[in-house]
Amino acid sequence: MLNIELEIFSPVHQLQHPLFDEKGLKVFIKRDDLIHPIISGNKWRKLKYTLIKAQSEGKNHLVTFGGAYSNHLLATAAAAAKFGFKATGIVRGEAVQNDTLFMCDLHGMQLIFTDRESYRDKPALFNKYFADDMDAFFIDEGGASAEAAKGCSELVDELPQTYDHIFCASGTGTTAAGIINGIQQHQLSTRFHAVPVFKNGEFIRGEINQYLTTPTDYDLHTDYHFGGYGKTTPELIGFVKEFVAATGILIEPIYTGKMLYALFDLARKNYFKPGDQILAIHSGGIWGVLGMKDKF
Repeated sequence: MLNIELEIFSPVHQLQHPLFDEKGLKVFIKRDDLIHPIISGNKWRKLKYTLIKAQSEGKNHLVTFGGAYSNHLLATAAAAAKFGFKATGIVRGEAVQNDTLFMCDLHGMQLIFTDRESYRDKPALFNKYFADDMDAFFIDEGGASAEAAKGCSELVDELPQTYDHIFCASGTGTTAAGIINGIQQHQLSTRFHAVPVFKNGEFIRGEINQYLTTPTDYDLHTDYHFGGYGKTTPELIGFVKEFVAATGILIEPIYTGKMLYALFDLARKNYFKPGDQILAIHSGGIWGVLGMKDKF
């Protein structure tokens, strides 16, 4: 049996900025992007127990879903290669070639392109191609599952101190749910903040709540989508460029860039109290920046 484990190297660094000094804040960033060059951030945390479940069920073929620039597809391809699984990615949209899919292919992932209408029913697609494959194991888009939330909850175990606020970008809601569960398990007074990357992101609350072990209150900041998933503005791109150049920490404008923009903006608007200690989660996925080179 394979040992499905990665050594977690995810330090917490303090972010220095005149804004935080002016407002009397201490802001830190948890570098989940450093866990692995490709299976990084919440991608590894979400896959860990999913792969353990697949192995326990005797499955050796991971089948999952994503768009043409999906970090989840790439992370699954790399994890499959590392831990001895076969992998297939069902890709939304017409057949294309790009950097992300090149990397998926390089790691041995078979790619199947499908039209957007069919893509909406992922279980049906899985059955269409793999109903007779007893080795095939279904992994939802983005890795969303109770197992994924469990993996994300372990992030809180690693924190070196208690923070007043924790911020995280939110796509499927699974990472947010896991972190909230971790906060509850440790009985911390920390306030959790999710920054949805989709337009009209209030729906994320339902996605988060389905994976919570205990109902709890938290904040959604829905005004930082910059037009919707994968959308940007010159203001957001400018922020990302300035942040990377000032800190040496690589971020992208799809997830972590939007979350950090929200945190900085809220600080400017005196949302926090002087003395507050705030932790931002760098959820990895930095390869996604390759799909947005033309925006820079």
